[in-house]
Amino acid sequence: MSVFRRMRDITVANLNERLEQSQDPVKLIDQFLHSTREEIGEAERLYQQYASHTKQLQQQVNQATAMRNKREEQALLALKAGEDNLAKLALQEKIIHEEKLEQYSGLLEQSQQSLFDLEGQLNELKLEYQTVYSKRQYYAARMESLRLQQRMNQRATAYGNSGDVPKMFGRLEDRLTDWELEAKSLSDLRRMGQEYVVQAGETVATILEREMARLKEKLNNGGKE
Repeated sequence: MSVFRRMRDITVANLNERLEQSQDPVKLIDQFLHSTREEIGEAERLYQQYASHTKQLQQQVNQATAMRNKREEQALLALKAGEDNLAKLALQEKIIHEEKLEQYSGLLEQSQQSLFDLEGQLNELKLEYQTVYSKRQYYAARMESLRLQQRMNQRATAYGNSGDVPKMFGRLEDRLTDWELEAKSLSDLRRMGQEYVVQAGETVATILEREMARLKEKLNNGGKE
């Protein structure tokens, strides 16, 4: 397992652990996605460097192969021409290019394998990013639903239930009825007071008339009762 893969595993493990304790999972996921985007960028740059290096190694292998074959053909031509010394020189250069070919072929094989591994890791990293991003959208939607639900609950608590409206007018109706009864009672008391005054006045007048009649009768009797 490469260092790159081990680093990714540790990061994912930390994310899983922190998500269980986080009060704002969306914010935590955004931090993870930001870090992952940076790692993808670094991996892509490394991949391009590996690809360029692999291409250069391939060119060296191709060149060494071509020079080896060319020197072998020249050695054959020199032997046919009876030029043994030239043939030896050509074979010596052929051996040099064969050694170079062997060396660069080993490097090319290693580079190609590393490039293949890095491509796989980069694809896994991109897939992981897409998976977490998809989860982020889902959890963001759930958090928004929760936030709106909390606001609705706060509003219901602050303004009460619509069922309280009839109760409110019922209480007002009771108070108005009480005030009307009080006003009627005061009016009845005033009316009764006026009637009492009238009755009292009529009573005094009756007494006066009776007294006047008594005095007139006394006078008629010569001052005797």
